[in-house]
Amino acid sequence: MTTKPTIVLLTAEDEDRYPGLEQVENVATLIHVRDEASLKDALPQADILLVTDFRARMLQKVWPGDHHIDWLHATAAGVDALMFPEVVNSDIRVTNARGVFDRGIAEYVLGAILLFAKDTINNIRYQRRHQWRHRETELIQGSRALVVGAGSIGRKVAGLLRAAGMTVIGTARSARQDDRFDAVYANDKLHDLLPESDYVIITAPLTDDTRGLFDHKAFSSMKPSARLINVGRGPIVVESDLVDALENKIISGAALDVFEQEPLDEQSLLWEMPQVMISAHMAGDFIGWRRALIDQFVENFHNWSEGRELFNVVDKQSGFVSSKV
Repeated sequence: MTTKPTIVLLTAEDEDRYPGLEQVENVATLIHVRDEASLKDALPQADILLVTDFRARMLQKVWPGDHHIDWLHATAAGVDALMFPEVVNSDIRVTNARGVFDRGIAEYVLGAILLFAKDTINNIRYQRRHQWRHRETELIQGSRALVVGAGSIGRKVAGLLRAAGMTVIGTARSARQDDRFDAVYANDKLHDLLPESDYVIITAPLTDDTRGLFDHKAFSSMKPSARLINVGRGPIVVESDLVDALENKIISGAALDVFEQEPLDEQSLLWEMPQVMISAHMAGDFIGWRRALIDQFVENFHNWSEGRELFNVVDKQSGFVSSKV
């Protein structure tokens, strides 16, 4: 390119919290914005929009009628917050951070399963009370996990759980053969699979099809001994129905990393439930994740600047990158 392209970085954090951006400083103009006014001024100048902060309402509110944005990159696997009409109906290419968080999330899921199987929540509770309580615990070997969303993250989860001796079934837009899973069924088989599953793991993105997918009907289809693990998106689960399912022992427990509203309201009943583990949307955030995100962006930036095909291109109609098995 004869002139430097302009990259607008939208983030709620300090720029220096994303090490590695110096890799593009000599070949691009980088504009760092954190508020609505500076974003409004910067967008008409942008060739590339790099988003680490998903304040989609603000972005849509100031979206320029006249711009030359060619590429929007999201430093997350889920891009639902960015799929507003001005982007979806445009020629802007959208990419995401597919692959960066897979291993971290898979380890989180395995850890949550072990937490339930070994009754670790009660071990900590009894320790704090100085109570010696011997119990028998569960083996995860031979148990059955259902991964709702057999994409990049779901496949990594499945591989790790199968290595631990579990049977792992997945759901996807269509049934397929996949060596990471024992079987992958179409999404419309979900309610047939729930009654057979000991652990139900949500790794799906938020789309029109998945919003509110786990409601009273879904929980009522699950085993009373089953546990839910949500590392996908909060609105996939109807939280009031989940609370009801836990209170009435319709299911046995839940490990939740994402919620309908974040941060989770301090008054939420989920905080005090003894069979619930809560984490602050951090399942995939390993030490060094910010640098990994920028390195991935820089690699794709070189593809963009040299006219090569971008990787991790999101299908804007479905809201995610199609799996390549």
